[in-house]
Amino acid sequence: MVLLQSHGVVRLIFALLLLSSFLLIIYNFRSISSRLPDLDDVVSGGHTKFRRPKTGGSLKGIDPLLEPEKGPSGKLYGPGEVNRTSATILSLVRNDELEGMLQSMRDLEATWNHKFNYPWTFINDEPFSKEFIERTSKEAKYTSYGWCSFFPGAGGGGEVIPKEDWEVPSWINEDLIQESSDLLTENKVQYATMRSYHQMCRWNSGKFYHHPALKDIRWYWRVEPKVHFFCDIDYDVFRYMEDNDKLYGFVINIYDSPDSIETLWPQTLEFLAEHPEYLHPNNAMDWLSDSKNRPEHNHKANGYSTCHFWSNFEIGDMNFWRSKPYEDYFEHLDRAGGFFYERWGDAPVHSIGLGLFADKDKIHWFRDIGYQHIPYFNCPSSPKCKQRCQAGRFTDGTGLDEEDCRANWFEMAHMD
Repeated sequence: MVLLQSHGVVRLIFALLLLSSFLLIIYNFRSISSRLPDLDDVVSGGHTKFRRPKTGGSLKGIDPLLEPEKGPSGKLYGPGEVNRTSATILSLVRNDELEGMLQSMRDLEATWNHKFNYPWTFINDEPFSKEFIERTSKEAKYTSYGWCSFFPGAGGGGEVIPKEDWEVPSWINEDLIQESSDLLTENKVQYATMRSYHQMCRWNSGKFYHHPALKDIRWYWRVEPKVHFFCDIDYDVFRYMEDNDKLYGFVINIYDSPDSIETLWPQTLEFLAEHPEYLHPNNAMDWLSDSKNRPEHNHKANGYSTCHFWSNFEIGDMNFWRSKPYEDYFEHLDRAGGFFYERWGDAPVHSIGLGLFADKDKIHWFRDIGYQHIPYFNCPSSPKCKQRCQAGRFTDGTGLDEEDCRANWFEMAHMD
């Protein structure tokens, strides 16, 4: 009996020792692992893998732009290292926007273009004034000017956009435009009654890349008046896009007003049903149709997330817009009339076209380019920004952080 009791005590002590050792192993593992980087967060290039916020789309406090910026991977050509490619800086601008245009030019020339001297191309819906031409010419080495003339034989120099590329198409019903405009106004859709805004959206969506001044040019960087560029860029961005097989570059990715594009997605699905062969196998359909973060947007827009690349900044390959899938898509939308009956913008149209017909890996986030178009920013953590903007700041507006759609893009596509 005593022997049996002693065996029991020994077994109990042994069990306690095993338990203690097991607990000690767990403690040490947790202690060590807490000091190691999370393997799920480590990616090549030194940037961490994106983890979306638990709720909403705001990246405030966890924005990848808070990380030290290292620039894009791959070969980057500095000033004088390689010949310029076929590219231009492009602005659709009016004479009365001269001061805002000069500000944008000065920023981009100071941070980038004075090193590479790519030409500026200005396009207007009327002849440029002598003052506009003289003052913009002083800001850059190369400039060219074109306009859209509504009257045969309009005087002055430059290119003339065909009348049909700007005016309301013949198949659009004027009475329906007025009725639709009243409804858009009731729904507080911005620019609902501004005819020229609708014309501009249509032209930017499917006409600009056919302008005679651009017919022999492949790449463009779209720049609007009153924007800011904060950070020095020391490489040729056009050559980066070309050499790395990219199609499109963006900085800001936000939600659109669903009331302005209620039939855009149904029309898109109708087009896809007619042309399923145009859908790229590596498409961004998940990003376009997501309903997790803003289900009310998806519902109002009839299945479209309303996420889009904010097109006041675009670095793009015009050959993509000139491709048959995109040209056929634009023609389908144009005939549907939503540029005038609703307020289809070039940003969602471009974004849907890219998301469906392009390889999503060829779409690049220029995280290293510091930029502002009121009320949104793209500001990296980089000494090249010289403290001109606050790293990771998305907006200076109130209640706008949730308008950020980058979380969806990073999760459903990539961060490169």
